[in-house]
Parts: sequence; C-alpha cells; structure tokens
Amino acid sequence: MLRYSVFLFGCTWLLCSCGNLNKITTVPSAPNINAVKFLGEYDIPYNLIYKNTTVGGLSGIDYNARRKVYYMISDDRSDINPARFYTAQIFVTPKGIDSLHFVAVTTMQQTDNTVYPNKKQDRSNVPDPEAIRYNPILKQLVWSSEGERIVKEKDTVLENPAVIAISPAGKFESSFELPANLVMHATDNGPRRNGVLEGMSFADNYTSLFVNVEEPLYEDGPRADVTDNNAFIRILKFDVASKKNIAQYAYKLEPVAYEANPASEFKINGVPDILNIGNNKFLVIERSFSTGRLACTIKVFITDLNNATNIKDVPSLKTNNNFTPATKKLLLNMDNLGIYIDNIEGVTFGPTLPNGHKTLVFVADNNFDTKEKAQLLLFEITD
Repeated sequence: MLRYSVFLFGCTWLLCSCGNLNKITTVPSAPNINAVKFLGEYDIPYNLIYKNTTVGGLSGIDYNARRKVYYMISDDRSDINPARFYTAQIFVTPKGIDSLHFVAVTTMQQTDNTVYPNKKQDRSNVPDPEAIRYNPILKQLVWSSEGERIVKEKDTVLENPAVIAISPAGKFESSFELPANLVMHATDNGPRRNGVLEGMSFADNYTSLFVNVEEPLYEDGPRADVTDNNAFIRILKFDVASKKNIAQYAYKLEPVAYEANPASEFKINGVPDILNIGNNKFLVIERSFSTGRLACTIKVFITDLNNATNIKDVPSLKTNNNFTPATKKLLLNMDNLGIYIDNIEGVTFGPTLPNGHKTLVFVADNNFDTKEKAQLLLFEITD
C-alpha cells in the first residue's frame, strides 16, 4: 500500500508540473546554465525482463514532454533481442527519482519492415544503436547506428553508420545522407570502429539535427591518451528538411583520466552524447574509461559553436590546423559526487520542478554486464 501511495504521488506531481504540453513544439533550452545539483540515483535491476525482452545496454534517452514519457534505446546488436527502444515513465520529486515504470518496448524496423538481424543471421547488416531523439513536430523518432568495421585478412565487414527516422511504432520512414568522411574503409580513413555516431540532439526548433562522432576520424588525428595530444572529434549539423549535412565543427577532447592497468590495455575518452541548450550551445558529455578501474570518469562541458570554424570542407584536422574549435567550459565532474558512476551514455532535459527549475536526466549503459549498473541520474539546474 505504501508503494502505491508513493507511485501515485509521483504520477500526480508529474502530471501537474508540465503545463499545457499540447503546445510544445520548441526544443527545451537553458542557454545560461551555470550550475547543477545532484538530486539522486535510480538503478534499473540487472537483466530486468520486460515483455520478453532483456532491459540493458541503455545508450540514449529523450523526453517526450507532451506524453510525459522517456524513450531509451538499447545498444543490443540484436544478439539478445531484436534492436529496440523502451518507453518509460520516470517519476521524479525534488528529492530524486521516486520510481520507474516501463510502458512499452518497440522493435526498430528496416526499410522492408523486417527486424534487424544479429551477426549470425547477417554480419553485414547488424545495427549498433546509440542515440535516440524525439521530434514532436514530425511526430517521429531519430536514432543513430555506429555501423561496423572489422578488418582482417579473411574477415572484413564494412557497414556504414546511419541516422534513421522512424515512426513511434518503429517503422522506417527515412534516413539522413551521411557525408563522405563518415564512410567506413578497410584502410585507416574515415571512422574508427565503435567510435562513430554516439550523440545526437535537435536544435533550432527541430529544423537542425546535430550528431557527433565519439572519437577522432583517422584523418583528424590520434585517439585521446593520458596526455594532451590534440584529439579532435567532429560535431556535425544536419538540415532536418533536406536530411543533408550542412556544417561540421571541431571539438577537442580532454586526456584520458587514468592510466590503464596494465598500461598497454584499453583506455578511452570520447563523447557519448550531446544536448542542445539553445543559442548554438550544447552540453557535451565526455566519458573516460581505463582498464583496471571499473568506474568511468564523466565530465559535462558547456560547449559554444558560435565562433567555431565550419570544417565541413576540411578533409584533415591533422594536416590543417587553420581552424577555430568549439569553446568549452566544465559544468560538472561526476567524480566529485562521491558515488560510483558507470558508463553514462545519454542525457535529456526532464520535467520542470515545482520551484521552476529544469532538470537533467542521465542514463548509463551497463553493457549487459553483472558488474555494471544501468543507472539513472537526476540533476536540478540551479543557476
């Protein structure tokens, strides 16, 4: 009975806090954000079963304010269940996340209305879902896939990344035209494996879509390391109407936060998601992980593209340094929260609190691993 009462409170507060949601047609914004306050964490149970699917690998999140639901995409490459996204209600209070309730799971469909295959069924057509955003004007969802790049003497798979628009029911509607520098190659050109289209955000009242590569393209220089080595990624701007890439901007990554243990093992720092906050400014998540340390170091930067050079026609940032990158200012280092932080991969604006402050909701991908957490983190924008 107590659980029911708390759940009802969450529903009532959420329904009353959002005003006239039928008129929401503009991208949520907070261009003057300067500070955030951590309100709480909610952990989704490991391998939770919902409608005969395994919940996990949650790599992107977006909020539909009109319906008061969140969309969370799974990066399951159709290995456990076909590629899918979940719809959920997340009930928040000024003290944190009260509860979560899944309301639907939707399978994404290919152009022929079939589900995506896994690698045993068709190795060259396996999706790698990473980001998801909702467009209330077109009433459609857009999601990104990283594709695949396996280069071996007798085993080469080259599958281009993709940005795909689907109906809320998961039916394929259209795809965005990717520029030439996002085409996969067997040579060291273009995107790196598993370092391509990770983050995505609408802007300019849903007329623009920004996406980012997680790690530098081969032509743009080395991957991030524990010392500053000028590792630049690209943030790409697409026109939603034409679905064409119209601009690209350079963003400099921080060094990897910790040495791997042993030092020769895997380490990474890259950008798993971006969130438009208005006036050509974005929240940019940098996620650093090093072997030997289970927790990730998550930093959130306020990034400004207003004075950045459009590098769309610059083939290599390694050989051409005549450009101005986006500016960045640290907003949050989650190491300072004093709690375990896992593989944060997505962020969205949440509902407005009773005091009028906006919220941010982050989601962590547990990689379907018992040692990791599918976390939801709630923050209040205080200044």
